Amino acid sequence: MNTNAQEAQAPRRVGLVGVGLMGSGIAQNIVKHGHKLTILDHPGNQPVGALLAAGATAVSDVTALAADVDVLILCVTGTPQVEAVMLGEKGALASLRPGTVVIDCSTAVPDSTTKVAQAVLAKGGKFLDAPMTRTAKEAAEGRLNLLVGGDAEVLASCLPLLRCFAENITHVGGIGAGHAMKLLHNFVSLGTVALLCEAAACAERAGVAPDVFVDVLAKGGGNGVALERVKPKLLTGSTDSLKFSMANAKKDLGYYNDMAQQSSASHGIAEAVETLLTHGIDTFGPDRMVLDLVEALKK
Repeated sequence: MNTNAQEAQAPRRVGLVGVGLMGSGIAQNIVKHGHKLTILDHPGNQPVGALLAAGATAVSDVTALAADVDVLILCVTGTPQVEAVMLGEKGALASLRPGTVVIDCSTAVPDSTTKVAQAVLAKGGKFLDAPMTRTAKEAAEGRLNLLVGGDAEVLASCLPLLRCFAENITHVGGIGAGHAMKLLHNFVSLGTVALLCEAAACAERAGVAPDVFVDVLAKGGGNGVALERVKPKLLTGSTDSLKFSMANAKKDLGYYNDMAQQSSASHGIAEAVETLLTHGIDTFGPDRMVLDLVEALKK
């Protein structure tokens, strides 16, 4: 093994901003694999007692956090939060050291990703956009999928760290390509779920029992991951199979529609899905789960 490979395998000083549902699992696995982790103390974090007991530390200032790490991982809600963390008056960019790698695991608008990356590169840092697919369960298990945009050599140097919490790592292309692919993925996955929720609401009005609806789709062209996520809601009322709020889904579809519009791509179906999600939020509020669209569409 050459020197560069040995360095890549060595424990890293890692900073993490965003210890939410997904970031909590990421953090646990980073510490589990022997890296020195510092997290940003924030009201939106999940409980961090076990994480701190396992050896992580917490700071309340992102500028101080960025000054003392080799890799800075962002796992925040979206583009406004990424820009605030990185480019804000007291943001990470002010103290970023040359050679530090910023890895943005959030879901963000690709045009903003390019802007943030250029600012990082101008400071002598390196940048990867590496948004995630799968759920909090896989995050805790270290089995996320990462869709990575950026330089192949930078990605190679970070693979040992990324493999602490990801099972599948796909290099999609240059900077911004990871976020573009995430928006495409979420449009397809959330769009399919929304379609099934609308069909299920119609099935009830048509007198088709939920178990029959699920059984027939499962034996035909409606089968797939989306149906498996919708099925518990239809049969038992549980939303545990897709813990994703309508507000987050609407945010992602809005990002997708912005991206499509900027590239003059057709996006009529995506606009319709965003409209369904808006209806769900208007009916139940932003914090209800996407699967609750079934009830919202019955009203």
